[in-house]
Amino acid sequence: MHDVLIDAHSLAALPATDVLIVDCRFALADAGKGERDFLQAHVPGAVYASLDRDLSDLSRTGMGRHPLPAVESFALTLSGWGWRQGQRMVAYDDAGGALAAARLWWMLAGVGIAASVLDGGWQAWVQAGLPVEHGAAAPRRATPVALRFDPKRVVYYEELESLRGQPSTLLLDARAAPRFRGDSEPLDRVAGHVPGARNRPFSANLAGDGRFKPADTLRAEFAALLEAHAPGDVVHMCGSGVTACHNLLAMEAAGLLGSRLFAPSWSGWCSDPARAVATGD
Repeated sequence: MHDVLIDAHSLAALPATDVLIVDCRFALADAGKGERDFLQAHVPGAVYASLDRDLSDLSRTGMGRHPLPAVESFALTLSGWGWRQGQRMVAYDDAGGALAAARLWWMLAGVGIAASVLDGGWQAWVQAGLPVEHGAAAPRRATPVALRFDPKRVVYYEELESLRGQPSTLLLDARAAPRFRGDSEPLDRVAGHVPGARNRPFSANLAGDGRFKPADTLRAEFAALLEAHAPGDVVHMCGSGVTACHNLLAMEAAGLLGSRLFAPSWSGWCSDPARAVATGD
C-alpha cells in the first residue's frame, strides 16, 4: 500500500513509467487559471485535470456545485490521460491539496487505484529546486480503462437524513468557520450549516509551510473530535464536496480509515428550501 502523501524528492525519484502525475490546480474565482498556470510551468510529465471539466459533472442538477461524474465518464478521463492498470497516480495543486488534489485522490481511492497527494504541492516542488516543464502536456494514446466505484464511500440526501438521527453519526464540515457559522456565504444560496454538523476547517490539517501536519498530530486532533465515534461513523462535507476530501485525506494519513463523503455538501443541501439550516457554532 502506498502512502497517501508523498514528498517532492520522493516523487522526483520515481521512474516516469511507474507513475502518472496529475496537476489539479484550480481557482474557484477563475476556472481557467489552473490550466493557464499549468501551461506556464508544471511537474515534468504531468497532465492537467480541471475540477469543473474532469473531476465533476456540472450537468447534474440538485447535487451541489461540483457533482461527482459518473464512473464511466471518469474512466474515459483516465483513458485520455493514458493511465495503465497498476500505474500509481500522484496529484498536486497549489492550495495544500484542497483544490483539487485531494478530490482526485478520493475519486481514485473509490475505484481502487493507488494514489498519493504531493505534500506541499506545487510550491514544495518549486522550493525543492526540481525541474519544471512548460506548455501543453504531450499527447497520450488512449488506454482501455474500466472502473467500478464503491458506492459505500459516498452519502446522498436520503441516507444523510437517516444518519443525522443516529447518535453514532459525526458530520464534519470542512469550510472555514465564518461560513460554517453563517456569518458570510460568498458562493451558495443560503448561509449556515446542516443541523448537527461540527466544524473542522480543512486548513487545520496543514502546518505553516503548507504541508500536512505529522500523522500523530493529525491523529490526536481528529481523535479529540471523534471522541467515542469510530472513523467509519464520520461523514465529511464542505461547500461542494471538494475540500471535504482534504479532511478525508488527513484522516487516512493519520491511520483513521473508513469515513465517507456527503458529496452534494452544503451547496446541494441548501438548494432545497425545505431542508433545515443551522447557524452559529
